[in-house]
Amino acid sequence: MNAFNFYEDARYAEAYSKLEFPGTYYLAYRDLPEIISRHGSGKRALDFGCGAGRSSRFLQRLGFHVTGVDVSSEMLEKARSQDPSGDYRHIQDGNLTELPAAAFDLVLSAFTFDNIPDMEHKIQLLKNLSRILHSAGCMINLVSSPEIYIHEWESFSTRDFPENKNAKSGDPVKILNRAIQDSRPVTDILMTDEAYGDVYRKSGMMIVEICKPLARRDEPFEWVNETVISPWVIYVLKR
Repeated sequence: MNAFNFYEDARYAEAYSKLEFPGTYYLAYRDLPEIISRHGSGKRALDFGCGAGRSSRFLQRLGFHVTGVDVSSEMLEKARSQDPSGDYRHIQDGNLTELPAAAFDLVLSAFTFDNIPDMEHKIQLLKNLSRILHSAGCMINLVSSPEIYIHEWESFSTRDFPENKNAKSGDPVKILNRAIQDSRPVTDILMTDEAYGDVYRKSGMMIVEICKPLARRDEPFEWVNETVISPWVIYVLKR
């Protein structure tokens, strides 16, 4: 699929770099500190697909020494401007050979796998990430649930893309991010739990926990469907 890469687009990078944790995004990160404390050990973290550095700074606040890697030079420029002392590295299409084996106690991938169209590519990336993960460490793969592409949300809209309802695992789907100042929809790749389970098995990674966060009424956001349908899936993986 020859989808346009918005994350290499200067205008989109500028808008995305200003995003922190509003609305629906809040749910993606809310439970991560507790999940990490249950499964993690050590303080060396890799932020795979760090983008503009939001999740890297999040891990820094949790006390981790973070290396952020990304394929987008536009995004990395924004990350470095907001965090000049951070360790941000440009990689070529998931090439992690410059990173030593078993170097990280935690690997966080936040939304990165939403944008990888080929199943074999996903499997190879996970094998590469497994190599640099310490034997006692864990990987957290935070991805969009299939449901996010067929409902309305505080931070997202899909009403203009009814074709999403017919999409199968591996198909492209469109979604509009209302939390940023860029009205162009983004193309993601839909993946079911079953498809991810197959990818993890083939890569040699083991699922130790699956979390699907729901919103609470007492939280300071104008929830739409978030209290009854989870927009995100958080997979905790080990070697």
